[in-house]
Amino acid sequence: MSIKQSDYENALADYSDRENIISLLSQYREYLAMIPSMRRPSDSLITIPLPLAKVRHVKSHSDHTIGSMSVDEMVSIPCEIALLMCDPEWKIKMGVEILIFIHRPQENFSDLLLRWRQAQISLANEYEWIMPQTDDHMFSDMAEKIHPLFVIFPQTSPRIIKGLSGSSLPFVTYNSVSAIAPEFEQKLIDSTSLNLE
Repeated sequence: MSIKQSDYENALADYSDRENIISLLSQYREYLAMIPSMRRPSDSLITIPLPLAKVRHVKSHSDHTIGSMSVDEMVSIPCEIALLMCDPEWKIKMGVEILIFIHRPQENFSDLLLRWRQAQISLANEYEWIMPQTDDHMFSDMAEKIHPLFVIFPQTSPRIIKGLSGSSLPFVTYNSVSAIAPEFEQKLIDSTSLNLE
């Protein structure tokens, strides 16, 4: 069974919401641990669906007496969600970012991997995110570290799963948020109670 466009759209819609993105990270504990505050997780994350970034390129002039100049270019980053961490108290962006790639209908492993490589190339220079309106006051310069997370579906080809595993790239299987949210809420309650002891 192939991935339907509606499957992809549902996953994109679910994970565009910062409350729901936490349930995604709960499936990959290493990234869940990166959230600055587990007591205020939704205040510690900014989600940017189908993100844009202003990337700075240094261009040299043919006339060597003038030198070089910086040019900002608006670039579409080929992931579904850019997930930025921020300090919930100071409302400042922190140095870790996660790029989420949702497996698209008819997308082969090489296409999926190439999107991550293109994102790495685009964000190798100085850049700043075009922030959501609610967070556009926040300084959004380049990250210290960018991590990928791939979202696949139950009907994703075993070849893609094998490729992601062989490339040591982290991936999770999409479930509707309503199916995994109660489990995450229990994990959050358990971890909070342990911190309070």
